[in-house]
Amino acid sequence: MRVVLLGPPGAGKGTQCKRIIEKFKLVHLSSGDILRAERAAGSELGSQAKEYMDSGKLVPDGLIIKMMVGAMKRAGGKYVLDGFPRTVVQAQELNTALAAEGEKIDAIVNLQIDDSVVAGRMTGRRSCPVCGAVYHVDNLKPKIVNKCDKGCGELVQRKDDQPDVVLSRLSTYHAQTAPVLEYYKNAGCKIFDINADNEIDSITASIFKNLCNI
Repeated sequence: MRVVLLGPPGAGKGTQCKRIIEKFKLVHLSSGDILRAERAAGSELGSQAKEYMDSGKLVPDGLIIKMMVGAMKRAGGKYVLDGFPRTVVQAQELNTALAAEGEKIDAIVNLQIDDSVVAGRMTGRRSCPVCGAVYHVDNLKPKIVNKCDKGCGELVQRKDDQPDVVLSRLSTYHAQTAPVLEYYKNAGCKIFDINADNEIDSITASIFKNLCNI
């Protein structure tokens, strides 16, 4: 089973991805994780990517695709692509690479949620810089306001969770992902739109029900 998991930041991709890979015995493939692993390993592709990253340039789509295809081969056709591909160009190149191997993406799981809900989730998060614990000003309050329950000290709002950054990330996501979904729709790929504003277990049940039928 080859699955692409899409959804805006804050939609719960991390939580649902863990459940999908446990249920269907798949490998979690994140382009960011693979890029860092290739670089840390000093592979040829990692060294090429390092040159771009160290100079402040974006790693070319072609290089990212090569890394992802290599990881997909190692996964033996049983994987979840987490938040990838992000652009139509990446989707096109990925499909070309898969077709050369006689393979294709089996399904797209698209987590849908209103921007206002996502913004509330993200901007309300507070993190402990010492132990990494995560809280929320409304939904998961610490015992003492703005203090870590483990006694580490003051909680902080990560830069990625600040309102202006959240809005920018959401804008970028929608600009890039809407065309990707349309591309896969036109290509005849199965797309499962999942309401990500439900209870976590309900979201999981919807995903499992759809994936069990492909």
